[in-house]
Amino acid sequence: MLNPVRRTMVLSRLRPALLACVLLTGGCTVAAFDSSSRATSRTVLPADVTTVAAGAGGAELALQASRALFSHAPAVVLVGDQDQASMANAGAAAVELGVPVLLTTAGDATAAALREELARLAPETLIPVGDAAAGWAKEHPVEGAEVKAYQAGKLPRLGAAAPLDKLLVLALDRPEAAAATATAKASRAQVLVVKDPDPRADDEVIKTIAARQSTHVLGLGSAFGPADRLRNRIDTAATGILLPGGRQVVFPNRRMIALYGHPGDAGLGSLGEQPVDKAVTRARKVAAQYSALVKEPVVPAFEIITTVASSDPGPDGDYSNESTVEHLRPWVDAAGRAGIYVLLDLQPGRTDFLTQAKRYAELLKQPHVGLALDPEWRLAPHQIHMVQIGSVSGNEINKTAAWLAELTRANKLPQKILMLHQFRTDMITGRSAIDTSADELSVVIHADGFGSAGEKMATWDNVRAGAPAQVWWGWKNFYDEDKPTFSPKQTFAVEPSPVFVSYQ
Repeated sequence: MLNPVRRTMVLSRLRPALLACVLLTGGCTVAAFDSSSRATSRTVLPADVTTVAAGAGGAELALQASRALFSHAPAVVLVGDQDQASMANAGAAAVELGVPVLLTTAGDATAAALREELARLAPETLIPVGDAAAGWAKEHPVEGAEVKAYQAGKLPRLGAAAPLDKLLVLALDRPEAAAATATAKASRAQVLVVKDPDPRADDEVIKTIAARQSTHVLGLGSAFGPADRLRNRIDTAATGILLPGGRQVVFPNRRMIALYGHPGDAGLGSLGEQPVDKAVTRARKVAAQYSALVKEPVVPAFEIITTVASSDPGPDGDYSNESTVEHLRPWVDAAGRAGIYVLLDLQPGRTDFLTQAKRYAELLKQPHVGLALDPEWRLAPHQIHMVQIGSVSGNEINKTAAWLAELTRANKLPQKILMLHQFRTDMITGRSAIDTSADELSVVIHADGFGSAGEKMATWDNVRAGAPAQVWWGWKNFYDEDKPTFSPKQTFAVEPSPVFVSYQ
């Protein structure tokens, strides 16, 4: 039994620890008194389910990662911003210790931000790696922190921080992101190093995201933002659904070669010249003629005239014969099974594109189905097909695009093609105002010129002049009307080389 004096000394030493345990946890375990317990970092899960840590350079990005993931660190690893030779050792040390790695620079503003972050983290030890970081640590002493030069295999012994295993961190595979990436790994989050800031653009990234269970996402770098866009991309990637040919972004990195026409009607194009099973075989054969010409996958496609322009007004008076979903479904389903992309082509007559597009929402919810708008057959009141050439306003296209983008986003679908057919500039009024920014859509302007090679190129150049930004280009080959029909090599030799080619 302790004598009274000795017991008083022990209790007086323990009383602050007991009080701290009561205040902080409502109790305390024996482990809290273990003198061998090690200093441990405190990690934090970002408050928002999706966060983008913006940073113009490596030093700023490293600061952002530290702020986002750590509230305290008993040690901090330092390395010079331009000291690439020391970066690997610095990153490995930070990951082993479970602490942030921060970059030292010569700039006063960055130095002030670094000192502020060190004060927030309150480390007991600074571990500079390389001469640049050692010089900075000597010139900028941090109150309460001892500087210990890096020695491989002789790092301090620290406790393991609570893992951020519900957090997915995306980091770009670039030198300027190395320090921030190491900090993320040190936090024991799920870290995915990617080549493209769009996670939908890589099959392996999609597969990895789909397999992981994460509640929060952090993108390291401005390229991943804004946060709501990143959230939508992650949600799509998490489905694991790929487009024909792979990925969830349509272009670049794929070409499409399509049969164009209407099921069961040989007079409207090559698609309808055979039943669906033989159309699948033919589409694959035509696409295969292009495969050797490019490195990216060449995907067969169907462009199905879904609503057919009519000389008769019909019961609804819109001069357009609308196919039923039941009539189209066998073709759409067969294409999906065969890895063939589908475009539903609208010739709306006197109604508008959006009204007709909504009729086929059920089919457009399938990941391999996109939408094509053909302004030639969009009539104004009192116009008649084959008497006047139709046209559409950029505003109507924007309304249709916004609806299609929302349908794609709400159903977490891969990106969709929105194709605009054109062979005269007056077919689309206000074309420069077309909004091509929707992340869910890939807008293609499809030049439909026919005739001699000179006539087709004249149409191509005319349609391309003054086009809106962020559009891809499509080309149509006619079996009968072209003189002669371009070969696959001639078609892909057109500048810019078309990503979508259809055959009518």
